[in-house]
Amino acid sequence: MITFGFSPCPNDTFIFYAIANKKIDTKGLDFNFLIEDVETLNHLAVKKMVDITKISCHAFYFLQNDYRFLRSGGAFGQGCGPLLVQKSRRAEEQKLKKIAIPGELTTAFLLLKLYLASSSSPITHHPLPSFIAMPFHKIMEAVRDGKVDAGLIIHESRFTYQEYGLMQVVDLGQWWENETCLPIPLGGIIVRKSLGDDIINKVEHIIKESIKYSRSNKEEALPFIKKYSQELSEDVILKHISLYVNDYSFDIGKEGRDALNELLKRAKEVYI
Repeated sequence: MITFGFSPCPNDTFIFYAIANKKIDTKGLDFNFLIEDVETLNHLAVKKMVDITKISCHAFYFLQNDYRFLRSGGAFGQGCGPLLVQKSRRAEEQKLKKIAIPGELTTAFLLLKLYLASSSSPITHHPLPSFIAMPFHKIMEAVRDGKVDAGLIIHESRFTYQEYGLMQVVDLGQWWENETCLPIPLGGIIVRKSLGDDIINKVEHIIKESIKYSRSNKEEALPFIKKYSQELSEDVILKHISLYVNDYSFDIGKEGRDALNELLKRAKEVYI
C-alpha cells in the first residue's frame, strides 16, 4: 500500500480524480489516499510520512535528498501566483505589521519573503512584519475583520477576494515572472526515492493518464471536485481548473525545470 497525498483544491482533485476513483489502470499499484491542505502535506513529507504527495515547491528545498520531483501533476504557470491583499487603498503607505500566510513552507510565503527583500518592494523600508500562519481559506476573513493588516492568498481565493472588500497590494506571481522571465513554480508531485525507478516511472505515467481522463470527462469529475472544494461556485471551480491545470501540469518541460531550479537557488540564499 503506497500513501498518496493531494490537496482538496480543484486543480488537484481534477488531476487525480481518475486515480482516486479507479477510472484508469494503476499498473498494479495500490494507493492509500490522503486529501489534506498542501501545508499539511508539506509537513507530512518533511516527516517522511507519505510516499507520493503534492507539495509546495518551496518545501521541496528541504526534501531533495529523499524525494524525486515529478514532471507531471504539478501547478506551474503564468498569471496564477499568490496575491498580497488588504483593505486599504494606500497599501504602499501603510505599515504592514501583521500578515496572514497560508503556511511557512508554501511557495507563496517564499515568494513574499523574496519580494520583501527586493528593491521593488514598497514595504522594504518598513520593519519586517510578523507572519501569522492559518488555513488559506480563513485568510480573507482575517483581513476583512482587521485581525491582520494584510493576507497572502492562494488557490481559488484569487477569484473571490474582492467579495470580501479587499484589494491587491501586489501580485507575487507577476513579480516573479518579471524578475525571472520564467513560469511560477507553485507546487508539484514528489515520490520517495526509496520506492525505486520502476514505481516512480509508473506513477508519472499514471498521473498523465489521469489528466487525460479528466480532460475528456470533465462533467463526470465535477461532483468529486465539488465535494472537496472550499469554493462551491461552479464558475469559480472551473476558472480555477482552467488556470492551474495547463500544459505544465502534464509535463513541466525545460522551462518548468528551470523555474524550479531558480526558486531553489533563491531559497538557498534565504536560508544561508
